[in-house]
Amino acid sequence: MNFKWLKRYMPRSLYGRAALILILPIVVIQLVVSVVFIQRLYEDVTRQMSQNMVLELGYLLDQVNQAPDLATAMQVIEPLQASLALQIVLPAATKGVERRGFADLSGRVITQTLRAGLEGVQAVDLLSQRKKIHLWMTTRHGSMQVGFDRLRVSARNPHQLLVLMLVTGVLMTVIAIIFLRNQLRPIKRLASASEAFGKGHIAQYSPRGATEVRAAGAAFLSMRARIERQIEQRTMMLSGVSHDLRTPLTRLKLGLSLMEPCSEVDDLKQDVADMQGLLDGFLDFAQGDAGEQPQEIDPVDLLRHAVENACRAGKDVAVSQVKGAPVKMMLRPVAISRALDNLIGNAVRYGTQARVGVVFNDRNLVISVEDNGPGIAKADREKALQPFSRLVPARNQNKGSGVGLGLSIALDIARTHGGNLRLGESETMGGLKADLILTR
Repeated sequence: MNFKWLKRYMPRSLYGRAALILILPIVVIQLVVSVVFIQRLYEDVTRQMSQNMVLELGYLLDQVNQAPDLATAMQVIEPLQASLALQIVLPAATKGVERRGFADLSGRVITQTLRAGLEGVQAVDLLSQRKKIHLWMTTRHGSMQVGFDRLRVSARNPHQLLVLMLVTGVLMTVIAIIFLRNQLRPIKRLASASEAFGKGHIAQYSPRGATEVRAAGAAFLSMRARIERQIEQRTMMLSGVSHDLRTPLTRLKLGLSLMEPCSEVDDLKQDVADMQGLLDGFLDFAQGDAGEQPQEIDPVDLLRHAVENACRAGKDVAVSQVKGAPVKMMLRPVAISRALDNLIGNAVRYGTQARVGVVFNDRNLVISVEDNGPGIAKADREKALQPFSRLVPARNQNKGSGVGLGLSIALDIARTHGGNLRLGESETMGGLKADLILTR
C-alpha cells in the first residue's frame, strides 16, 4: 500500500515526531483498555448481576401468580418487600414507559437481561430516578410495579477506572514530554551549531545529553576544528603565494614598460595582465570570505552600490524590481559585494544589458541577475559552477579576461551564508538568469 499521502499530515520536526511516537501508544492503549473494559468486563459483570436480580424477581412473580386473589397476593408481597429489598406496587397505577439514557451503556444490558429472563415485562424505566430502576410486569392480578436499587444490577462507579486511566495517562504524558524536551535539547543545540557553522558563524557549543548525542557533538567539534585549521592554513599559504607571485609580475611589468613599444612587447604585456587576472581570480576564489565577520546590513544597499559601480564603468545595468518588505540581515558585506560584482560582471561580459532584482520572502532573500546574452544550456549549468570552467562556444574565454571563477566564487559565498546559486533562463531578457539565494 502507498502511504505517501500520510506524510503530509505527519510532524516534520524531531520533537513533534518523538512526541507522536510517545503519545500515540498511550492513546491507543487507553482506547483499547476502555473498549475492552466497557464491552467485555463491565458488560459481563452487569449481565451477571442482572441475572441474579432476575432470579429474585422471578420468585416474586411466581408467588404473586400463585395467589388465588389480590388480597392473598398483597399478603405474600408484604414480607417479600423487606426480605428482597423491593418496592412493590400492586396493582400499578400505570403500565410504565420504557426509558433509558443515550449514553447509558450498562442500561442496555440490564434491559436485555431482564426481558430475556422474565415473562410479562412491560417496561423498564432507567431514567426517571438516577439510582433506581422501575420495572412493570404483567401478573394475574394486574400490572405490578417493582422498584429496586440500580447498584444491585450494575457495577459501582464504573467511570472511576476510566477517569483514573485518563488522569494517569495525561500526567505520565506530561512528564514524558518534559523528559523528552530535555533529551532533545542537546540535539537542537547541535543542529543550531552545525547550521551556524554552515553559514560561517562559530557558535559556542559543548557536548551534552545522552552518550550518542555527546559522541555526535564531539565528532562535530573535531570536524569543525579540522576545517578551521584547513581554512587558516589555506589562507596563510595563499597570502605567501600572493606575495611571492606579485613580486616577479611587478618586475615583469616594470621591465616591459622600459622596452620600446612593439607588437611583441604588447603581447607580453597582455600575457602579464592575463597572469595578473588569473592570480587575482584564484586568490579571490580561494580566500572566499575568510576573516570577515557578519554584520547586520541592508542587502538592498549593497545591491544598489554594486549596480552604481557597474554604471560608472559604462555598463548598462539597472535595478528591475524589489519585492517584499526589505529587512536587515546578518551578512558579510565584502563577500556579498564580491559575489554581486562577479555576477553583474559576468552578465555584462556576455551580454549588453543586465537587470538586477530582489525578492524578500519568509525564509530567503533572492537576488536575481539577468542578461540578454546567449545564456547557458541546461545541460551545462552544473559544469558552469565548477571552478576554472569555460563553456564553448557561446560563453568562452574570448569574451574577456575571465578565468572561469566568477560563478564559483558567487556559489561559494552563497553557501557560506547558508544559501545557494541557481542558474536558469531569463524570461524577460532571454539570456542567463543567476539567482543568488541567501538564508534569512
